[in-house]
Amino acid sequence: MKKVILSLAVIAALGLTSCKNETKKETETTTTEISKDMAMTDLSFGVRGNCGMCKSTIEKAANSVEGVASANWDVDKKKIDVSFDDTKTDAMTIHKAIAASGYDTEKVAGSKEAYNNLPGCCKYDHEMAMNQSGEMKSEDHSNHDH
Repeated sequence: MKKVILSLAVIAALGLTSCKNETKKETETTTTEISKDMAMTDLSFGVRGNCGMCKSTIEKAANSVEGVASANWDVDKKKIDVSFDDTKTDAMTIHKAIAASGYDTEKVAGSKEAYNNLPGCCKYDHEMAMNQSGEMKSEDHSNHDH
């Protein structure tokens, strides 16, 4: 009996891994086809957050918007890079989707209810700077001169 269960588990595990690989391949080809046929808009804007868990929630929220091809949030810069089809969605829709998941963006404050449901490590400082670049460092130097 145990042998039967074990072999089923192995078959199931193998089945899952092959499915994942197939899905990845399909996604890659779809993305390439989209960018050839449609006008893709690349956008970057600030989103507050703290950690890797924030990253997955923020990116999942952005990717849930129809027309978004890719979303990548930078933990250090507190900035998201989004590629989307502007015939299907717009920047504000993406801002609102991220805000609904509990995170502040440059234009929309995060939902307080969703924020309260975030894990403790994701409870960010609502005053933190967003959309940071190398310029932040040069500002620090000017402070030392005074």
